[in-house]
Amino acid sequence: MYTIDDNPFSINLISKLISNKTKLALSKNSIDKIVSCRDYLNHKIESSKSPIYGINTGFGSLYNVKISSKNLKKLQENLVKSHACGIGKKVPKSIVKLMMLLKIKALCHGYSGVQLSTVERLIDFYNLDALPVIYTKGSLGASGDLAPLAHMALSIIGEGEMWYKGKRVKTSEVLIENKMKPISLQSKEGLALLNGTQFMSAYAVDCLIKSYRLSFLSDLIASISLDAFNCRLEPFNSLIHDLRPHKGQVLTAKRISGFLKGSSLIKQKKNHVQDPYSFRCIPQVHGATKDSLEFFRSTIITEINSVTDNPNIFAQKDVIISGGNFHGQPIAHALDFLKISISELGNISERRIFKLISGERNLPCFLIDKPGLNSGLMIPQYTAASIVSANKQLATPASIDSIVSSNGQEDHVSMGANAAIQAYEIIENTEQILAIELLNASQALFFREEKTSDFLQEILSSYRELVPKVTEDRILHNDIELSVNFIRNLELGEEIFIST
Repeated sequence: MYTIDDNPFSINLISKLISNKTKLALSKNSIDKIVSCRDYLNHKIESSKSPIYGINTGFGSLYNVKISSKNLKKLQENLVKSHACGIGKKVPKSIVKLMMLLKIKALCHGYSGVQLSTVERLIDFYNLDALPVIYTKGSLGASGDLAPLAHMALSIIGEGEMWYKGKRVKTSEVLIENKMKPISLQSKEGLALLNGTQFMSAYAVDCLIKSYRLSFLSDLIASISLDAFNCRLEPFNSLIHDLRPHKGQVLTAKRISGFLKGSSLIKQKKNHVQDPYSFRCIPQVHGATKDSLEFFRSTIITEINSVTDNPNIFAQKDVIISGGNFHGQPIAHALDFLKISISELGNISERRIFKLISGERNLPCFLIDKPGLNSGLMIPQYTAASIVSANKQLATPASIDSIVSSNGQEDHVSMGANAAIQAYEIIENTEQILAIELLNASQALFFREEKTSDFLQEILSSYRELVPKVTEDRILHNDIELSVNFIRNLELGEEIFIST
């Protein structure tokens, strides 16, 4: 059980909460802040006749429409239903659970004016692993992630559908089975649930955790390729990197040197003076991605520990302020930067794949005996090249676009939700490219007399139990899928989160 209090979420903590399926509870302090804010709002509505945006007015360009007190509850329910207009693919369940976790955390700061029962219902669903069905398309990343969060909020009022016990069912069925009743939303609650960046942020957290893995795996697989292509170790000497001490660059060189320690291949005399950039410049390229991960991490940590709905209620100062904390521009920029950075890991990986099959350095053309009769690993490079090209298209910044909405009231939007979806796909694509590089590097080492390091040999031994040497042409789709599963399930320590 994890008790949500004032302590900020870290990426390591979220990773553990999700992977361990830890249940949640509210601290007394969180409960007090939620209740106190709600009590203040109730008093404010009763004592004030002035319009308060989103509480007794319409929404967006309808902000000037005053709503009577008898219709305030209906206003919130209408808001949730009307905004639940997402479409497209279903959001992965793991992302939905992160959305719920981050929304719970945001509401616990006590500036949103929600009922305690509303937050408790989200926690009930989270603990039951009852996850609302949400769609990927519909958010502009401006007034929060309105459409995706509306689909999440439907569950609170007993509407919509949920993933529950392995099935897609109506929310009403989940409520009946667990002897629950729908929550009757009070003033401001619909807006508090829909305004916020939890859709973008959930994708960002998931992408960040996976990006740390990819950064580590890129170094690991590149180390195998370095030996497979009979490369020189001098470019990883710390003397070079002390002259240009970017933190990611220094770490990459140190890490790869450690992976290759004891390798007979790396020590043997070389007939070439230099290696291609895709090998020689690994510290500089992989290192730049590590440095960008630190910027991304800092941005996302700030975001997931912030209040991002609107308006914000400051009970102790007796003021309600309508602002723009829901605007996703900080996350949109960070996600676009991540997209470019992870794409580059795939880009340089594909170049190493290309060199490994080129027939250079005493390796057979396409890494196969009897090339000609066999095509060997010719076409996996095509696959990698195709994916790299797709990544370049996906990496085009989403945040440079904006389309006016809500009759001009919302005249600049971040498109951060699109950036989040693109980043998720780029990470999946890059994982596939790295899997192809591992297939090629493992195959190339079968043609070397000397051995790589004990550390890398141990990893290769496990890998080759799944993907043995390609002795003649076979259906390589299966090998690539096995390679993807291997690196996806390879156990890595917490040191992967140390990027710089």
